[in-house]
Amino acid sequence: MSGALVLFSGGQDSATCLAWALDRFDRVETIGFDYRQRHRAELDARTVVLNKMRTYKDWDERLGDDRVLDLSVLGEISHTALTKDVEIVTTASGLPNTFVPGRNLLFLTFAAAVAYRRGLKHVVTGVCETDYSGYPDCRDDTIKALQVALNLGMETRLVLETPLMWVDKAETWALADGLGGPDLVELIRSETLTCYQGETETSNAWGRGCGECPACDLRRSGFDRWRAASA
Repeated sequence: MSGALVLFSGGQDSATCLAWALDRFDRVETIGFDYRQRHRAELDARTVVLNKMRTYKDWDERLGDDRVLDLSVLGEISHTALTKDVEIVTTASGLPNTFVPGRNLLFLTFAAAVAYRRGLKHVVTGVCETDYSGYPDCRDDTIKALQVALNLGMETRLVLETPLMWVDKAETWALADGLGGPDLVELIRSETLTCYQGETETSNAWGRGCGECPACDLRRSGFDRWRAASA
């Protein structure tokens, strides 16, 4: 088994992870999920970014099949600010109501099943413990435990890769710059979508988005810190 399957949402982090994988593996495929998220506009961004990624280096030769799985059942059982039209608030548990229980566990399980069938050893995801909202399914311990469970359950040796686990958003911008230079940074800035509201019409210095949700706050602050450090 060789090559990589990248969980690609259409957002900044997963686009950076895709570039990271294309820089390392000769064969890279992508997978996305439609769980009836409020910000489904990110699914449109996926196509644009994938097409433009093919113009860098030898990435067109390396970038293979893409698929989007219908996980609408996740939206049906979730009552969160990412799946329902409700205000983003902090819940009694201390977690924001943008947390979709089980989302990353399901995503990685389905991705692992596809990777197994496609003969791809590495499954790449953009979760991290640094700039995040406290989601427990983004933690390093969670990913390591899931890797063990998946490999035991499928009698295989998949590797769950998390290149952003210990970097913040400023370092994520720097990583993109190192992988593809200013052109890749501009592609990620202008075409990816990370906004929880799915706002595509508002263009900011750091990219598209409402500028008010937690995802936009993280993206903006990271961009500003990276730009200041690289000035």
